[in-house]
Order: sequence, then structure tokens, then C-alpha cells
Amino acid sequence: MGEVRILVPALLQPLVGGNAELRLEVGAGAPLSELLNAVAGEFPVFGRRVRDETGKLRRYVNIYLDGDEVRRLDGLETQIAAGQELMIIQSVAGG
Repeated sequence: MGEVRILVPALLQPLVGGNAELRLEVGAGAPLSELLNAVAGEFPVFGRRVRDETGKLRRYVNIYLDGDEVRRLDGLETQIAAGQELMIIQSVAGG
């Protein structure tokens, strides 16, 4: 069994108990959608902030797997293995 590390940006940290980092067991591997479901199960507001009502990543949320944007890989079906790192980046807009 192994873990994946999820780095959470400061804007989303209050939604995950103030944590800057989450660690999830992935066993032999899992698609990104399952990992996000697991986090959303514990932190529902976080889940709604990252994905829309259809389950797709919100436009202003980017997730990188070891430096590669998941949209350029297999999106939510990108397989995540133990030892990898996910970094979530949420765009900020304002005027």
C-alpha cells in the first residue's frame, strides 16, 4: 500500500480542515476521480469548489500530477500511483 500526496492551495485549505497537504492511500493505483470523491466525502464543500455539478473539474481549477496538468493527460481518469504528488491550483480573479 502507498500514499499519494495532495498539495492544497491556501484558498482551499479552510475547506479541508486547514491542511496544506492531504495524504490518501491509493493501493495499486486509482483514477483521479476516485481520489477527489474520497476527499469530497470527508470535505463536501471542497468537492463542490473543485468540481461542478456534472462532476467535471471547474474551469478555474487546475490539478497537476508530478508537474503535468491532468487535463493534458487523461483528465479525471488519469491513474494516480503511490508516491506521486497532486498539486491543486485555483485561479483567483478580481477587479
